[in-house]
This record gives sequence, structure tokens and C-alpha cells, in this order.
Amino acid sequence: MGIRRVRAALRLLWPPRSRTELRMASLQPSFTTRADRAAALPAPLALARWLLIVALMIVAIVTVGGITRLTESGVSITEWKPVSGILPPLNAAQWQDEFDKYRQTPQFILVNGPAGMTLATYKVIFFWEWVHRLLARTIGIAFALPLAWFWLRGQIPAGFKLRLVALLALGGLQGAVGWWMVQSGIVHDVKVSHFRLAAHLLVALTTLAGIVWTMLDLRAVARGERTSRLTPFAALTLAVLVVQLFFGALVAGLRAGTVAGGGWLDGNVWPLMQGRLFPAGIDWSLGVGHALVADPYLVHFLHRWWAWLVVIVLVLMGRRLRALRQRPASVALHSAFGAQILLGIATVMSGVAIPLAVLHQLIGALLVAATAWSAHALGRHRS
Repeated sequence: MGIRRVRAALRLLWPPRSRTELRMASLQPSFTTRADRAAALPAPLALARWLLIVALMIVAIVTVGGITRLTESGVSITEWKPVSGILPPLNAAQWQDEFDKYRQTPQFILVNGPAGMTLATYKVIFFWEWVHRLLARTIGIAFALPLAWFWLRGQIPAGFKLRLVALLALGGLQGAVGWWMVQSGIVHDVKVSHFRLAAHLLVALTTLAGIVWTMLDLRAVARGERTSRLTPFAALTLAVLVVQLFFGALVAGLRAGTVAGGGWLDGNVWPLMQGRLFPAGIDWSLGVGHALVADPYLVHFLHRWWAWLVVIVLVLMGRRLRALRQRPASVALHSAFGAQILLGIATVMSGVAIPLAVLHQLIGALLVAATAWSAHALGRHRS
């Protein structure tokens, strides 16, 4: 009798379904599997790992960009072909056609032509510019396609869609600024505009900082923590660093790294310039404003000594990080700016040896990433 009563009670709670209902239920797709539920949930940690890969790719392209500038390769490809330009010349006729286009540029007519550039030499500078552009295309694909994948699967956490789209737009702007920069060397001068070069570098490093910040925010979301916010001190630190990066780009564009001369352990090269604290030879004829951004002696002087203000601010940031027990960020920050100062001095004393100058640009990109990490750590504690 007890068993019959239990069965009767169960029928009242869960009445049997009709055959029609059971048949219709079997035709309905099931969305209750673990995989389906996971696909419909935000995946902040997966997005953070993806952004880390993109950040490393940006560091790589900044480094190759330094090689491109130092080897005077920037205007070796005179046309922008987003699709067909992926392939380099594949036969002798195509190589000759590219070389003939380059021979019409001011750089070849005034510099490389009189120096006796051959097709074989041209292939070397073509290679670096082609690699630079190929990396740019690869980064665009590596950002856009995964972004669309995460978006369609509903895996982007709330509040991050607009930020990721803005970062994608910055990447597109970087490509446009890059071609705008190259055009200045194809038509107007033997080298690209140093102002356009500075814009090109600063957009790249801004994108890098934004990606690092977003990646760290996504990691915080994955841990169930709040996102970070920019503190006033961190904003000041980033502003001081941006000024240094701007002057560094001007030094590169003006070829101002060699104006102090060159010589290891030569005090007239470092800390002095031509044996003087303040260099001679500055052209003031077009005004102070023009000299500040266009005279190689003054730009080099400003880049050299503004660096120490950057060091002071970063040391203060490191002390704050240690007080908050953010040791990893502090170590990364100190390591980056310490190496950058030493490489800057070595680059000047070597007369801008290409390996040292390239390392200087690479560590500069890592310094931007470390500063963004440190600013994020300060802001996360504040939040």
C-alpha cells in the first residue's frame, strides 16, 4: 500500500506527458549541454590571452619598424596594395618594375642613386618594408577575426565591446598614418616627415598601451574583481612618457642621434654634446617653436635630458607599487626603464649602431607596456 501511495503522489506532482508532447520535445534542439552553456557565457580569460598575443605582435612590428627606419627602407615600396601587395616580386621582371618605381623617388635620385645602389641592394631594403607591411596585415587579421568570433558567440563581457572596437579603429588608423608617412618620402623629400613618423609611432604605442590595459581588466573580470581606473598620478606619468616618446621619434626622423658624434667612453659625446652641456649649432632663425621640434641638435638635447625626468617619475611610480605590494609590476617597470637608459647612452656613443638602436626601440615598446601595467595596478587598488 505504501508504494502505491508514493506513486500516486508522484503522478500529482509530475503528470505523465502525452505521446504528442514527448514527440515534440524530442524535435526541439537542446541548449542545456555544458558546451552550449559555456559558449553563451563571457570568456574574459580567453579574450585576455588573445590580447596578449596581439600585444606581442605590436611589440614585434615596432621593432621591425625601427629596422625599417634605420636601414632607410621605408619608401622602398612606392605603392599601397592591401591584397596583391602581400606577395613580393616573384620574378626578374617584377623586381625590375619595383626597382624602376623606386628610382623615381627623391631618396634614390639624390642619395642612393649617386651612391651606386644596385637591384641586389634594393632587394635588402625592400625586404624590411615588405615584412613590416606583412606584419601590419597579420595584426589586423589577428585582431579583427577573433573579435568577430567572440562577439558572435556572446563571449565579450559587458562594457568591453565599445573598447575593443575602439582598439580595432586605432589599428586601422595606424595603417592609414603609416601610408601617409610613406607618401611624404615618395614625393617631397629624401626621407619621410619626422612629424608623420612621430604620429605613426605614437599611434602604435597608444594602441599597445590600450591593449595591455584592456587585457589586465579582462583578467580582473575573470577573477571576479573590478576593472581599473586611471589615477591622476598615473595620468601624469603617462603624459611625461609620451613627451619622451615624441622627442625620441623626432630624433629618429631627423637622424639626430649622430649629432653628438660617437666614441665609447668619450665624455664629449656623453654626458656632453660636442664637449658642451648645451650643444652649439642650433638654428634659431625660424623661431624657438620651430627649433624645438625640427632642429636636430636641440631635439637630441631635449630627448637626452627629458629622459631623466621620466626616470624620476617612474621611480616614484615604482615606490607606490611596492607600497601596494605590486612587486611584479614594479620589477618590470624598473627593469624596462633601466635598460632603456643604458641602451640610449650606448646608442649615442656607438654613433647609432643599428643593433643597439633597434634594441632601444624594442625596450621602448616594452617600457610602454610596463608603464601601462603599473598604471593599471595603481588604479585597480584605488578602485
